[in-house]
Amino acid sequence: MVAAQQPSRTSRRRRVLPFTRQMLLLQVGVLLAVVGLGFGLEAWQLDQSLEQRFEQRALDVAHTLAASPGLADAVARRDQQAVQERALAAQAATGALFVVITDDNGIRLAHPAPDQIGKTVSTSPAEVLQGREVTNVEQGTLGLSARGKVPLRTADHVIVGEISVGFDASDIATALGSLLSRTALFLGAALLTGVGATLLLTRLLKRRTFGLEPSDLAELVREREAVLFGVSDGVIALDPDGVVTMANSEALRLVDPRLERGRRLLDLELPGPLRRVLDDRTGETSVATVGDRVLVVTHRPVQHGERPLGSVVTVFDRTEVENLTGELTAVRLMTQALRAQRHEFANRLHTVHGLLHTAAPADAVEYVDALLGAPDVLIADDSDAIAPATIRAFLAGKMSEAAELGVELVLAEDSWVPRKLTAPVEVVTVLGNLVNNALEAAHEAGERPARVVIDLLSHDDDLVISVANTGDGIPPERRAGIFTDGVTSRGPGRGLGLAIVRSTAASLGGSVEITHPGGNGAMTVFVAQLPHVLEAREAVAP
Repeated sequence: MVAAQQPSRTSRRRRVLPFTRQMLLLQVGVLLAVVGLGFGLEAWQLDQSLEQRFEQRALDVAHTLAASPGLADAVARRDQQAVQERALAAQAATGALFVVITDDNGIRLAHPAPDQIGKTVSTSPAEVLQGREVTNVEQGTLGLSARGKVPLRTADHVIVGEISVGFDASDIATALGSLLSRTALFLGAALLTGVGATLLLTRLLKRRTFGLEPSDLAELVREREAVLFGVSDGVIALDPDGVVTMANSEALRLVDPRLERGRRLLDLELPGPLRRVLDDRTGETSVATVGDRVLVVTHRPVQHGERPLGSVVTVFDRTEVENLTGELTAVRLMTQALRAQRHEFANRLHTVHGLLHTAAPADAVEYVDALLGAPDVLIADDSDAIAPATIRAFLAGKMSEAAELGVELVLAEDSWVPRKLTAPVEVVTVLGNLVNNALEAAHEAGERPARVVIDLLSHDDDLVISVANTGDGIPPERRAGIFTDGVTSRGPGRGLGLAIVRSTAASLGGSVEITHPGGNGAMTVFVAQLPHVLEAREAVAP
């Protein structure tokens, strides 16, 4: 069903016009509408303006002619020849379509067409003869024209006639066409500029969104929220400049609660091991210890084609895994030690059994007396000094391992742990990791004799573990971060033992520290204090 529905959904998506093209068409349509509306409004305004300008021009010519000396007297005398000459001269001088002069009855005394002289004008002169000026665009005997009409007065202000001046309306259309053509060129250039800017904007938007549609972006956001805040790992997204663009809640918990969008990650006061890992953008997995946590960090660059988009940091908390690994290792070592101890006791019992079967009871008694009086080969000390069988078994196994490495593992003579453990796994985890580190340091230093000394002391229900070893010692530059550094001189992925020791001791309310860094012939000494890990005095069996 899903496979059958997928093509139809894809085909529906393909039939939808891309958003960038929709935006382009919309913006071009808006530009066309705005330009068209603006052009129409401008054309109307220009037309009105030109009509008013031509009407005012006609009115100005009529005013000038009405003010010329002797014209009013000639009209009062009905001197058609003199009036006609004055009218034709004014028409020729101004380029008017016509200059018409009438008497106070509206009879033409001057007209461009001589046959119209002596006839009544085609439009009523009543308003002008009453003393008002008139401007309009009218259709007359000479066609459509813009007209200006003024009353003609004598020196004593008596109205004796009318002067009407008109300009051809085709001149208005010609002027309007010229103005509109220039306006159209300007608006056309503006339209092309707007379309070009729109194309540039759509290309820029498409480039910024990698050609994704808004629905695709919305789906990506939903998926990102679901994935990034649903996974158990910490995820930090950085832009090419190392600025945080996103950090989920797990990243805030593991790295730094001050992670904020818009803040450079390396501006935060991060621990040295974590900062070194974040500086590495090879994409390789690295281990860093931050406080009592063991973190697996990966810093990978992100690209789209050849364009760098930034990087992604993933952080995985491996503290519990390391603790469990340490505990399992301790249990395995104890198991091996117990197996070795069982094998040793089995050999002794077989010896006694053989002596008894060979009818040599005296020899068997002598052998048992030797066993009872001989020191314990497993811890090379009085068996009563170390009561917990777990520690005894562990030391037995470690002594065998140390012998194979050529290292002398010694339990200090003043060691005293008379009561059983209440937290055997935690104690062996701390002791085992300290001893492992000491054995490796003593063996790899190459100095002979290589030696590791373990001192176990109890105080009430507290246990103090001291492990000293020969070797090169701890350099000054490593002392401050030795319990948190996830990488040692032994290679990547090592050096987690001391971090586990610190974490385990802290979980018990205790501590671990370096009491002497070693070197120059001196032994390196680690001391761990583990409170309340021994049975209380009253709980000891009689």
